[in-house]
Amino acid sequence: MEQNVDKGSKSYLFSIVMVAVLGGLLFGYDTAVISGAEKGLQAFFMGADDYTHSDLYHGLTSSSALIGCIIGSAISGLFASNLGRKRTLMIAGMLFFVSAYGSMEPETLFFERGVPTYDLLVMFNIYRVIGGIGVGLASAVCPMYIGEISPYKIRGMLVSWNQFAIIFGQLVVYFVNFMILGDHEMPEIVSIGQGVNAVLPHSDQWTITTGWRYMFGSEMIPAALFTILICFVPESPRYLVSVGKFDDAQHVLSRINGMRQAHVILEEIKETMHTKTEKLFTYGWMCIFVGIMLSVFQQAVGINAVLYYAPRIYDAMGFDNEMTVTIFTGIVNIIFTLVAIFTVERLGRRPLLIVGSIGMAIGAFGVAVSFGQPGMEEVCMANLLIYSACFMFSWGPICWVLIAEVFPNTIRGAAVAIAVAFQWVFNFIVSSSFVPMFNLHLTEGDHFGHWFTYGLYGIICILAAVFVWKLVPETKGKTLEDMTALWLHHLMGDYPEMVGAVFVPAEQTPAETPFMKLDDVMAAIAEKYPKVQNTHDELTALGRVLKSRNYEHKTSEDGSFYKIALKKS
Repeated sequence: MEQNVDKGSKSYLFSIVMVAVLGGLLFGYDTAVISGAEKGLQAFFMGADDYTHSDLYHGLTSSSALIGCIIGSAISGLFASNLGRKRTLMIAGMLFFVSAYGSMEPETLFFERGVPTYDLLVMFNIYRVIGGIGVGLASAVCPMYIGEISPYKIRGMLVSWNQFAIIFGQLVVYFVNFMILGDHEMPEIVSIGQGVNAVLPHSDQWTITTGWRYMFGSEMIPAALFTILICFVPESPRYLVSVGKFDDAQHVLSRINGMRQAHVILEEIKETMHTKTEKLFTYGWMCIFVGIMLSVFQQAVGINAVLYYAPRIYDAMGFDNEMTVTIFTGIVNIIFTLVAIFTVERLGRRPLLIVGSIGMAIGAFGVAVSFGQPGMEEVCMANLLIYSACFMFSWGPICWVLIAEVFPNTIRGAAVAIAVAFQWVFNFIVSSSFVPMFNLHLTEGDHFGHWFTYGLYGIICILAAVFVWKLVPETKGKTLEDMTALWLHHLMGDYPEMVGAVFVPAEQTPAETPFMKLDDVMAAIAEKYPKVQNTHDELTALGRVLKSRNYEHKTSEDGSFYKIALKKS
């Protein structure tokens, strides 16, 4: 692999990113595999003699992996900060593999194969939770790792490839499920009242006993590939700096950015990481709030209702070939994810999010109005595709881009973990509430649930656009180290107010502009801004902001004094 001394090796960078995005592919694969397997799985456990497999049990089973996702994302910061990004992804890969095998053969060691029981249902869900923990870890650490290893000028594009991999993984599993199903048919399940169902006698028994097993087991192949390949990628240079491995960090940065630029980047990373971690609210509550709400809105707009239940939705619309239409939806999703990848660095994060939110609202309201109307099946499907496509070029990839880059270095691990945990909590809420809302009826046979559900999603999309417009900062063209300065700026407000306490006019002669003691500067900042901790990291970050806002700063040679001066306009 050739490496340019000044520019680094693009092939090396892209090979690392391609391995990392396999974690995103597994994320998509694991969460969407249930869409093709859930009917066969439901019919299998409905054959149990020791309990009744009601809609409640099936709903919990279909979404049990999300419980693991919440756990995995919640502990991802702890793992990423203490074990490193690379080893955390290796653990995620192993969890994916164990879950895939266990979900295919939940009877292993403890139960008779092919005999559904309540205990077997519990064991199946344990395996799904294990896979969910892997998804939770990968969903937080993959974009974090890609963001930390990528040059800032193309960081948004490279992190967006993670979302492409998620959607591609979903499309792959749609195809795999379709191929496994082959000439077989999904079991026919009818309601007999009070949340209890029955399998019609002529239903395809192979789908009930075997088909769903192959669907879950197919994940073992990409899981094994990911686990092996992740062993050969380097650790994140930001993590290496945080544990004092400066030479290793320099080596990785040199191969990616070139030797000259690597030295500059390494010094910038050191500036913002004098301590390994800082308190979560060091940079104020708004920083954490924005990250959390990005996650909340990404899920609250309701997209996973389409991704997880697409066959059921298209069946309710009146389509006979729901699996084929689901695959077509996956292809549309892929195309519009590519739109984000190739425009995010040119258009920025905020414009894509705002336009996507408005487009999603239009599509969701269109579905609400047309669902169930005679002769409007194609119109309803078109509106659903508009809704889905607008998500794919906006909230799908851009949310992950922002979560990976918006937090300061010293709190990124913990902050990303919290944000992604909220994402999975709301994923669970949306996924588990969709079917009950979708099936709401004011009178027998009406479509109130369909109208209400997508009308609600449309309103949330509008709120999401307002949130981005008012509160989300633009991060295009900024380094990860600039995030420290950005949030410190937000916390401290308008710097010129501090002129009397901290700044010295630049027009004075050098003799009249003595250095101020560092302690005096810190005390002045602490007095005026008590929420700001007295750390040298924050003064360094402050200096970076001042420099970008037409100020200048420097320290004395021995580092014991500090001067910040206003420049002439």
